[in-house]
Amino acid sequence: MSEPLMLWRNARLATCDSAMRVIERGAMLTQEGKLVWVGEESELRAAAHGHGEQAAAEIHDLAGAWVTPGLIDCHTHCVFAGNRAGEYAERLRGTSYEDIARRGGGILSTMRAVRKASEGQLFEESAPRLRALLAEGVTTIEIKSGYGLTLADEAKMLRTARALGRAFPVTVTTTLLAAHRVPPEYQGAADSYIDVVVREWLPQLHAEHLVDAVDIYCDNIAFDVRQAERLFDAARTLGLPVKMHAEQFTNIGGTRLATRFHALSCDHLEYAADTEAEALAASGTVAVLLPIAFYFLAAGRKPPVAGLRRAGARMAIATDCNPGSAPGASLLLAMSMGTRLFGLTAEETLAAVTRHAATAVGVARERGTLQEGYAADFVIWDIRSLEELGYWVGFNPCREVVRGGRIVTHSRSARG
Repeated sequence: MSEPLMLWRNARLATCDSAMRVIERGAMLTQEGKLVWVGEESELRAAAHGHGEQAAAEIHDLAGAWVTPGLIDCHTHCVFAGNRAGEYAERLRGTSYEDIARRGGGILSTMRAVRKASEGQLFEESAPRLRALLAEGVTTIEIKSGYGLTLADEAKMLRTARALGRAFPVTVTTTLLAAHRVPPEYQGAADSYIDVVVREWLPQLHAEHLVDAVDIYCDNIAFDVRQAERLFDAARTLGLPVKMHAEQFTNIGGTRLATRFHALSCDHLEYAADTEAEALAASGTVAVLLPIAFYFLAAGRKPPVAGLRRAGARMAIATDCNPGSAPGASLLLAMSMGTRLFGLTAEETLAAVTRHAATAVGVARERGTLQEGYAADFVIWDIRSLEELGYWVGFNPCREVVRGGRIVTHSRSARG
């Protein structure tokens, strides 16, 4: 027996489609977790007739509230153990992130904590971060590995990410980031490390259905372009899409390589230039901007937003939630920082956490916009205008989060 039809009426709909269409007095019909109709409420009778005049079993009057697609956090390291507050204190005293990393801190510090943690401990430490994102309207999240740097520990992280997706009403996609940093066991032998990831780890983890995409940190303190190409070739052989941490501290040609592989995204991009912007636009690869990391590292160079805009590249925003460079679990804060620090418009910011973020995660055919046939994932907001979504800091205007056509969380800001 099919699930009954549900009506969501008297809403202001921001569809977040390519035209960024707004329906001032809109309605939606949902059934079996999907949007089956989206449009003007005045056309609802004809829409209902198209569904055999089936009466809606539930009617939700949204009282003129704004509705957007569920938000998508397309770059996170949400699964980790411990924290790096001590390293942050060092940076406040003038030590650079790169210097801390070179002496064995940074990613390797979190690696040691993750290796010590059980799978249950990883879940318990990570769950509050995911819960915080869900409360702000995040219904889809990408979670990377990359803090285990052994086969067993990378698998442990990916299994934890899958477990979080089962435990919470959030769609979780997983990304293998074993090429995050050269582990101590392979110090001075980065090529050998890439060998083992390519020949052993990636095929095994893929066979265990733990990997949805493959990422690499391509920069002067991590891996080079030649090593990235070998990893991407292996991913392509397995039919897996690729992503890249690119141009965060230097420009060694990462984006240009990634766009040749039509990567889902290139992320950070502080040292990208117009050449990279044009390559991103031509390939359809999304430029993922990470303003919390930019802020937290006190970076002096911004991503080339004007060049990306001129080239017509898609831009997304994500939290980069991680213990070192972006200890934040608020996509709303990242959106606000995207407007203030990077100069994105309100419209660009909303597209950056919906339609474009969906492309960066590889789910653009089913999520990221309000349209027929897509997942019934959406957020009901207590706001007067869409500009408020990139405006508030430290305040969550989310009234209700709907996933698969069912209300899954009520915010304290809800009226009544």
